[in-house]
Amino acid sequence: MQTETKGMLYGLLGVCVFGLTLPVTRIVVPYMDPIFIGMGRAVVAAILAIAMLVVFRQPLPNRKQFIQLIWVALGVVIGFPVFSSWAMQYVPAAHGGVVLGILPLATAIAGAIINHERPSLAFWVVGIVGSMIVVGYSLIQGAGHIHVADFALLAAIICAALGYAVGGKLSKELGGWQVICWALIVALPVAIYPTLSYAPTSFSNIPLSGYVSFFYLSIMSQFLGFFVWYKGLALGGIARVSQVQLLQPFITLIASIAFLREAIDMQTFIFVCLVVVSVWIGKKMPIEHKLK
Repeated sequence: MQTETKGMLYGLLGVCVFGLTLPVTRIVVPYMDPIFIGMGRAVVAAILAIAMLVVFRQPLPNRKQFIQLIWVALGVVIGFPVFSSWAMQYVPAAHGGVVLGILPLATAIAGAIINHERPSLAFWVVGIVGSMIVVGYSLIQGAGHIHVADFALLAAIICAALGYAVGGKLSKELGGWQVICWALIVALPVAIYPTLSYAPTSFSNIPLSGYVSFFYLSIMSQFLGFFVWYKGLALGGIARVSQVQLLQPFITLIASIAFLREAIDMQTFIFVCLVVVSVWIGKKMPIEHKLK
């Protein structure tokens, strides 16, 4: 099997894990503060990361790698979990799935910048059109107003794109699972205090579904999902493998129906399709490599 094909398959596995993140967050957010969800899942995952690194005796990252790990931590360990958890208090998971539909394009743009590539004018035009589609959907859903949760989702997209691009590049040096493990450890000192401060006053009132959801976010979304995702980005390339994220809105919609009984209207489905088409076209636009 070709390396690029392997990368696409690993990326697809990661997208399947990440596609459940918003619906699962909607399940747990009534019982736990968004800050606790975002930071608590990082603490749980960091404990697992420490165990992994110790068992497999991984060497410490060098200074340059450590700086890159800070960006990864800010993006996918702190930024995305907190912003997306906060947004899920106010909008349905299906809505979030549509807005996050521009994440593949954002990841491609971040990857192009970090990997010294020059996107064509057509690439940027398609990207703007796709973004306008998402903004239009948010306006329609908000009766002419963009919900404050959409700004949180936008921040989550920026954080995720940065963390994916930097982490994907760094995975070529450290390895996919090592990148997320070290990023979790880098973020751990920052995550401990908010986790303790925003912890539920009583854990006895949280149903089993809340606990299952929280540990899914901790073990799958924040930890194991990145093993295959970063490996895929390293094998197949950031721009190429990020294309499989086109499937994520559909996975989120299906999970929203199955787990949350959310009603998905035709309007939402049409906008998902429009976002996917715009990003797919954008991926076909030429990107030239700059000379370093």
